[in-house]
This record gives sequence, C-alpha cells and structure tokens, in this order.
Amino acid sequence: MPHDENPDQIAAHDVLGQGAAHLAALARAPRAAGSEAEREAREYCARVLRDAGFDVALEEFDYSQMPGRYGTPIGGAIAWATIAATAWLGATGKPAFFSALVCLVGIAILGMWSWLLLGDGVLTLPWRRATAVNLVATRGGSAPRVWLVAHLDSKSQPIPSLLRVAGLVALATALAITLAAVVLTLGGVSLRTLWWLGAALATVGAVPVLASTVGNDSNGALDNASGVATVLEAAQSSMQDVRYGVLLPSAEELGLAGARAWVRERRGERGIAINCDGVDDGGALTIMYSGMPSIEIIDTIRDSAAEPVRVRRMPLGLLLDSVALTEGGWRSVTVSRGSFASLRRVHTRADSLQRLRGDGISRTARVLARATGALAR
Repeated sequence: MPHDENPDQIAAHDVLGQGAAHLAALARAPRAAGSEAEREAREYCARVLRDAGFDVALEEFDYSQMPGRYGTPIGGAIAWATIAATAWLGATGKPAFFSALVCLVGIAILGMWSWLLLGDGVLTLPWRRATAVNLVATRGGSAPRVWLVAHLDSKSQPIPSLLRVAGLVALATALAITLAAVVLTLGGVSLRTLWWLGAALATVGAVPVLASTVGNDSNGALDNASGVATVLEAAQSSMQDVRYGVLLPSAEELGLAGARAWVRERRGERGIAINCDGVDDGGALTIMYSGMPSIEIIDTIRDSAAEPVRVRRMPLGLLLDSVALTEGGWRSVTVSRGSFASLRRVHTRADSLQRLRGDGISRTARVLARATGALAR
C-alpha cells in the first residue's frame, strides 16, 4: 500500500496520541468502497475495537452505485436544462403559458429523479450493483441505545466539496429566480433581466455540479480517516461499563448506502447515533443536523465540550450518514471540526496526511466519549 508520510511525520503523529496514530494507519491510500485498501483499513479498526473489549461483526450488503456516481451530475443537468429552456422562452417573449409549462415539467422530472435516487433507492435500484461491508461493534448482550458512527470509504472528484456545494447553491438560487420570473410573467409583468440572471447563474452553478464525477484518487485523511480515528480513540478511552455500539459503514460516498443498509436491517429499532465526519487540526467543533434537531444530543455534546460548540443545520449539498440515520427514525447528528475552508481539500489529492496532523482528534474524541457515557446511561 503506498505511503506518503516521511519518518518525521510519523514521529509527530506518535506524539499527538492514539487518534493521530490511527489516522496515520488509515489514511495511507485511497479507500474506495469495496476496495482492498478499505478492507485493510476495516481489519485495522476491527483489531483496535476487539482490543478495547468489543465484539466485532462484519455485515455485507448489496447496493447500487448509480446514485453516488451519477445522481448529482445528472440532476444538475436536468436543473440547468429546465432553467435555460424556461429563461429562453421567457426572454424571447413567447407566451407565458409555454415558459410555465416547461418549468413545471422540468421541476417534475428533477423531483422524480431525486426521489428515485435518494432514500432506499440506493439499495434497490438494479443498475451498477456492488457489494460492500459494514463493521459493527458492540459490547454487552443487549442492543445499545447509543452508537458512534464514522464511514471508512473515501472518494475523489475533479473539484473540491466546497465548489460543489457552491454550485448546488447557485443552481437552487437560479431555480428560485426562474420560478419568480414565471410567476411575474403570468401576472403580466415581464422582466427580461430576471430571465437572463437566472440562466447565467444556473450556467455558473452547473459547471462544478456536472463535474462531480467519482474517482479513487484521494487518501481521504480528513474525509473520513479523521472521523474513524476519532471514534476509535473515543472507544478506547470510554469506561468499560458504558454500553454503546460502533458502526463504521462503507459506501457513504456512494449514496449513504452503508448507513441505509444498516438502518434497514434494524427496522423497529430506535436509538441515538453520533456521526463523526471530518476532524481538522483547527476550527470550531460543529454539530450538524437534518430534520428536527435532537435537543438532548446537542445539549449533551455541548456540556461535554470544554470549548464553544457551533450548531447548524446541514448545509445544502452535504449528504452525511446522519441524514440516512435520521430518515430511518434514529436521533442523529454529525460532529465535525474545521471550517468551510476544510472543504476546499475534501475529495481532492490534497486531502492527505501531508495536510493533516491529527491535532484535533484527541480533543474531539474526549467530547464524544463524555457525551456517549452521558447519553448511554
């Protein structure tokens, strides 16, 4: 397996603690779902968790790679075509009925595409079928109430996540502008500038969205070897009498497939899941949530931290395992550390051990351990 660290970097990781050592072991190579590198990383995690007193099981699941590989570019193309066609009809003075019809049909197609690819579609669609493995670790006989979660797989894209998120925001804004122009035109007010503004913004936003193809050329140090390392250190530091589980899913980068498969296998079970995704060396400790926020989890994590904690709704364009867990009926949040600047290297070659020391892992692991102990009682 290739290794991009020099001896001085390895020594620095040793000084920083267990979590940084885990980071160095995990982020040595790209870990695409189902790859040999991911399997080796999973075996490493299994050894660490067994040594910490956990019973480890491997749960294989089948899924479709279609949503994760092609969902975003195709959805972006549908959105751009809808906005461009509607704007052209409106700006060239065609009857308002035609622009409204094209806009509504395009939105309907986009909605159908999104519905098809989101949720359990990643598990049931017949195209591009693949197999991956979740690592599930428990301690004690009964089902845990609290789970720590961090995905093992990584991916690369031609553009960083920050640019992809910006593109999605631009497309959403352009669609809102286009809808406003349609409504105004139906009301007898024609604003040609509004049409062209929506089309221009859609074109700018579509470029990074259409470029969001999936590869395996990033070592995924920040996303998400850092999250896995944090969970491993938290598991090693937690008290032995605290009953909780550890879930290290695969294929998060391909439509949250591992988390969705895990939830599907546990229909009827409900509990608390703290997902850890992206722990940078600096930046604010952040809690992100989708759906209704779980005040109990948020307050417990805040009380467990010896630093300010930022709480925010999941930004548009970010799909993390806590989203799948929340949709499955679990109370779930994602804990991360960093800033929007951290997203500049996620899914790129720059997301390597050369850009991440692991300084924030031990601090974040202590917060997770305290919060897990408090929530599990």
